[in-house]
Amino acid sequence: MAPNNLEPSTNPLTDRRAGVLLHPTSLPDSRTQGSLGPDARRFIDFLQAAGFTVWQMLPLGPTHSDRSPYQCLSVHAGDEQLINLEDLVTRGWLDAVSCSGDDFHNCLAAAQERFQEIARPAEHAAYKAFKLENAYWLQDYALYRAVRKSLGNASWYQWPVPLRDREADALRKFGRAQEKVIEQVCFEQYLFFLQWFDLRSYAHARGICLFGDMPIYVAYDSADVWANRELFTLDEHGGLEVVAGVPPDYFSATGQRWGNPLYRWDRIRETDYRWWLDRMRTQLELFDIIRLDHFRGFEKYWEIPATCDTAVDGRWMEGPGTGLFDRMQQEFGELPLVAEDLGIITPEVDALRLHYGFPGMKILQFAFDGGETNPYLPHNHEPLSVVYTGTHDNDTTLGWYRGLDDHTRYIVAEYLQQPTDDMPWPMIHTALESDARLAIIPMQDLLELGSEDRMNIPGSSTDNWRWRFDWEQLAPGLAGKLHDLVRQYGRDDARPPQQRASQSCYALMMHPDTENSG
Repeated sequence: MAPNNLEPSTNPLTDRRAGVLLHPTSLPDSRTQGSLGPDARRFIDFLQAAGFTVWQMLPLGPTHSDRSPYQCLSVHAGDEQLINLEDLVTRGWLDAVSCSGDDFHNCLAAAQERFQEIARPAEHAAYKAFKLENAYWLQDYALYRAVRKSLGNASWYQWPVPLRDREADALRKFGRAQEKVIEQVCFEQYLFFLQWFDLRSYAHARGICLFGDMPIYVAYDSADVWANRELFTLDEHGGLEVVAGVPPDYFSATGQRWGNPLYRWDRIRETDYRWWLDRMRTQLELFDIIRLDHFRGFEKYWEIPATCDTAVDGRWMEGPGTGLFDRMQQEFGELPLVAEDLGIITPEVDALRLHYGFPGMKILQFAFDGGETNPYLPHNHEPLSVVYTGTHDNDTTLGWYRGLDDHTRYIVAEYLQQPTDDMPWPMIHTALESDARLAIIPMQDLLELGSEDRMNIPGSSTDNWRWRFDWEQLAPGLAGKLHDLVRQYGRDDARPPQQRASQSCYALMMHPDTENSG
């Protein structure tokens, strides 16, 4: 199918669109998780054939061993595990025969050596430009990963004090001793972004917007906290003083204690929000739309003493409010942000969201209790919304439906006017029909999968974030069926996204021969 060459939209959230939620790790691949390789392009082709114009995914950062993309080692870095080795072979930077069956990271190390030996001057210039433009986060991240590796992946607050506290002499000595490891980390980040922006260009050429996810908080054990301790609620030794979470509610009598360090918003304001501006800049380079997780916390957040085992003894504290978002708009213009506003939301939170015109979220699985005023019921949807059948934290729609009691199933059937199609298709129809400007369907629902194929079970710590699909699971004619539905509900006329990064170093990464190699 020919690429969509219509004029780009400044903000893709102004058009009526449909998309699919699928994290790249869930793509088919020859390895144990998906990558940014051929299957990612095949998925984009599927989206285009199905009439979808949005690919939503989870945060792309490097994860801890539990693989949660919401507790990453960096808010800027990409997950090196997503690098596709076949692409490196095609570029001539990796020998397929010698690396076949080897450890993944050994292959990346071999690619770095070969790149140094055979890369053209323009390619070396592109790599140099990448390191210079991203030095504001890359240097600290590479050093952090190198120290962490040398100490058996120990968390930074467990490191020897000179390294923990970033003493200049200790960092210089370590940097000289581990120069090769640090360079390897930088090179892997170059490969990730090189492949990402190739993929992004491929998606844009086919009219597909990329929709990312930004958690409000960062992991305690992360390069960001280690390198910017003064911006977080830590004591002089790097210990936690207070942590993030949410108060007790009808879901949990003790609330939720997430354990992330909180921000010292007064100090962040004093720096003109520079850390947050840098973070948003990285995400705007990656994505056309960004979901802000726990939008509630930008208005008021729940502060829990670090010594407490539950969230019961916390208190509400003032968030950054309009100060942060005004500064972001001053820096970047109109922000293509979606506010994750699930749960108990106050009028003040709604006012903050509406002040900037950020769409909120509507989850259909939450719609069928509480009566006709339930905000998730489709007749209560507003255009300034993103509607989902479910999210990565929900059961699949088929699994959800199978788990309902008879009374709730009756309510669902009555509201959906006694549908004749089997689940999850009535819910997919309902999402696409909604007045919400953007409708997102998890890939599991398109494949009619049950509870065994959900992505995450909140509150559990094992076997999450590992779900993958296979191309053989796509029913014959699925793309055509979806395209008919997207057209039927007026979601097929969206325009392709604006390419924000064309003037940055990423243009040089993608087309090195167009630039001076000196």
